[in-house]
Amino acid sequence: MKTRTVDTTQELAAFLRTRRERLDPQDFGLPSRRQARRTPGLRREEVAELAGVSTDYVVRLEQARGLRPSADVVEALARALRLPPAERAYLFNLAQQRPRDTDKPADAPAPPLARLVDDLSPLPAMLLNHRYDILAWNGEMARLLLDFDTLPPSQRNAMWLCLMHPEIRALYVDRERVVREGIAHLRAAWAAHPEDRALTGLITECTSHNEEFARLWAEQDIRVNGRGRKVLRHPDAGVIAVHFEVLTPLEDPDQRLVIYRAADEESRAALDRLCAR
Repeated sequence: MKTRTVDTTQELAAFLRTRRERLDPQDFGLPSRRQARRTPGLRREEVAELAGVSTDYVVRLEQARGLRPSADVVEALARALRLPPAERAYLFNLAQQRPRDTDKPADAPAPPLARLVDDLSPLPAMLLNHRYDILAWNGEMARLLLDFDTLPPSQRNAMWLCLMHPEIRALYVDRERVVREGIAHLRAAWAAHPEDRALTGLITECTSHNEEFARLWAEQDIRVNGRGRKVLRHPDAGVIAVHFEVLTPLEDPDQRLVIYRAADEESRAALDRLCAR
């Protein structure tokens, strides 16, 4: 049995046909027609009207005649066909286009993820969005880093804290690397969310009021670091080395679950003492 590579033109045609045929005309408030429908679902001209394209264009797409629709056309077809998020992403992949970001940035934790953060105890854990806003945390993370409840919501941002908060500024042994990697992540997030005014405001504030941020931002480094090691100098527990893991939930892709684990036995003992207080 031979495995063939995907012919995206043929798959796009078949996908559009099957999604058109599964739709119920009554759900769209379409007028009844005297002529009986010979095929299930919507007619091609109906999809074309809903998407704002010509019927001939839809016909050629469904016949795999070599068209490559633009991102705007793909978005219009996804709306016309009422595709759920996973199928919308699949359609964009087949068309080899990049979807516009339509999800509202997360400003509050998804309740299941907030519960998961608590359930991860005794591992320090927290929930961030793409701006590094801290949305949820457990007691172990608060003891290790900072009691975020003592901060106003506007200051609960990991990047801002690392730059501006005296306790966090002194916490990381290799602080410049942590800041550099954080800024490289923010630049990638800025490109992925160009319409996020809150993110733009954060970058503007940090650039204007922090020379270190302005210098590193100008280097235009791009990096998304989902795994690594940090060494912290805790005022009560001493030096603690941790491995961190950043996970992105499929159901809430704008939220990132950050989990710390002790990197060695000495750090594990220090974390245990800290969290037992």
